[in-house]
Amino acid sequence: MEKRWVKQEKADAQKVEKLSKELKVSKILAGMMIRRGLESFNEAKNFFRPNILHLHDPFLMKDMPGAITRIEKAIKNKENILIYGDYDVDGTTSVALTYSFFKNLHPQIDYYIPDRYKEGYGISTQGIDYASDNAITLIIALDCGIKSVDKVDYAKEKGIDFIICDHHLPGDELPSAVAVLDPKRKDCDYPYKELSGCGLGFKLIQAYADKNNIGFSEIEKYLDLVVVSIASDIVPITGENRVLAYYGLRKLNENPCKGFKALKELSGKKDDFTITDIVFSIGPRINAAGRIDDAKNAVKLLIADSVESAEDAGFIVNLKNDERRDFDVNITEQALGMILNSPEMESMKSTVVYHQSWHKGVIGIVASRLTEKYYRPTVVLTQSNGYVAGSARSVLGYDLYEALCECSDLLEQFGGHKYAAGLTMKTENVPAFIKRFEEVVCATITDDLLTQELLIEDEILLADIDAKFFRILQQFSPFGPQNMSPIFMSRNVSSYGYGNIVGNNHLKMTVKQPNSPIFNTIAFGLGQYLEEVNMGKPFDICYTIDQNIYKEKKTIQLNIKGIKTY
Repeated sequence: MEKRWVKQEKADAQKVEKLSKELKVSKILAGMMIRRGLESFNEAKNFFRPNILHLHDPFLMKDMPGAITRIEKAIKNKENILIYGDYDVDGTTSVALTYSFFKNLHPQIDYYIPDRYKEGYGISTQGIDYASDNAITLIIALDCGIKSVDKVDYAKEKGIDFIICDHHLPGDELPSAVAVLDPKRKDCDYPYKELSGCGLGFKLIQAYADKNNIGFSEIEKYLDLVVVSIASDIVPITGENRVLAYYGLRKLNENPCKGFKALKELSGKKDDFTITDIVFSIGPRINAAGRIDDAKNAVKLLIADSVESAEDAGFIVNLKNDERRDFDVNITEQALGMILNSPEMESMKSTVVYHQSWHKGVIGIVASRLTEKYYRPTVVLTQSNGYVAGSARSVLGYDLYEALCECSDLLEQFGGHKYAAGLTMKTENVPAFIKRFEEVVCATITDDLLTQELLIEDEILLADIDAKFFRILQQFSPFGPQNMSPIFMSRNVSSYGYGNIVGNNHLKMTVKQPNSPIFNTIAFGLGQYLEEVNMGKPFDICYTIDQNIYKEKKTIQLNIKGIKTY
């Protein structure tokens, strides 16, 4: 699929000139800094040298003092505490972090993860009943609960207090919990708003440690859990998240918890993990536990205190991931077949596919796959508990949630945000929903949004890329939302020698410009350009700059994202 090449706006020339001289870096790198809001030496220093001291005071968060006081009371009075979290990566890492920290201080503690299929997302009546049956008087909810007004009221009737740690947008009414920790509360002045759920759990234990004179080393050891949540929940890697991610990656690569050590070994990757590696290797394995079986298995892995228990739990989680992958591949193939065999579906501006036997746990992944293939708003539907359940994904710039609002009379319930949502409807409403959703998308989407965008950081010469340039470029990491790995563009390059196809339609070649070094490149999925680039004519490329390691020799390699021939 052809992609739109979109250049970022040029940074202010005077600011670039000033910063370039001040930091003694190229104007290309200075421009990157300006576009990331770094306009002074100190701002650049804080960005390139993240420091634990840059973390904000957790007591700046609304309700934090009340939360800590209630936990201290529970520990003093030997109350039973329940750590409650969602079944995805952010939820399970949140539970593992908070449970592990307080378990060392208070043995009367348990954890609870709701069943994805029986209880659904968020605080459940079953979970509260479990707490009541086990004489639990305090529930600490992580990565969920901000809209659970009725559930918190139900718990209060049973004599159970709640502390809610959530990073989702609140509704008009907050739950009547002892404390509601959410930086997105309108009345919360906490300086950073984009923490993950596990990041909020970290701020909770940081606050407890600060007040009770517990050394930072006792909470720093949980930062590998935080970085996995940051990467997997796709929160911005800016501000405080950048600090947490930076130190979390160091912990993950140098001294991970036993559960992550087991997962890393199962992944087969030898060198250091990046944010991308977490997203594609660790995250799916943890998620698979809740998608296919029971997310409690993921928590067991993450809190394992021996190599043997970690390996046992890792084996189960990895096995479930293999099952998830099989479901994913088979359902994606079936869905693609439906579209290919229907000229009407192929010509539509939306995709809605339905099969009653598809596994509900992977339809979100399948929706993402179909969106990658056809690049249009997509809904994948299956049967679940007497209804049709669906998972929806959007394309950059299109508000999926608003589109679903226009179909709300056909839905039993729906929720989510601009780019991802879940929904349920009666089986008889499926044909009407397919028709309505297509009508809404056609009326509200523009043609440019139906072509995937490659956002280009800057146009440069290949001669600009040298060892110093690459060394500084690496220091922009960890990369992620709002600090993506930069894509550069170079014009009039030519293939040096002959390119060839490797693997599944991947183009491998060397390229150069006049007076430039020769660079090895890989262009995944772009084998169709082989004949044209081998003709000797110049072409344009956009690419990220990576490092290739072969037999311990490190070289700069261009990872080509797009090619334009003349």
